[in-house]
Amino acid sequence: MIRINEDYCKGCGYCILACPTKALKKSNKLNSRGIEVPLIEQEKCNKCHLCELSCPDFAIIVEEE
Repeated sequence: MIRINEDYCKGCGYCILACPTKALKKSNKLNSRGIEVPLIEQEKCNKCHLCELSCPDFAIIVEEE
């Protein structure tokens, strides 16, 4: 399961680029600072942790269920 701390996200999109299964996509959802936070499609996630590793702000956590 992918979790995004929306307060930490700066909308850089590195997680979207890193995801091999396209589980993360651009969205129109804004965080409290007015930054677009990625849309998560949990069913596509293969728990590779590449999104988590690519996030420069440690805003993403991939949890094992």
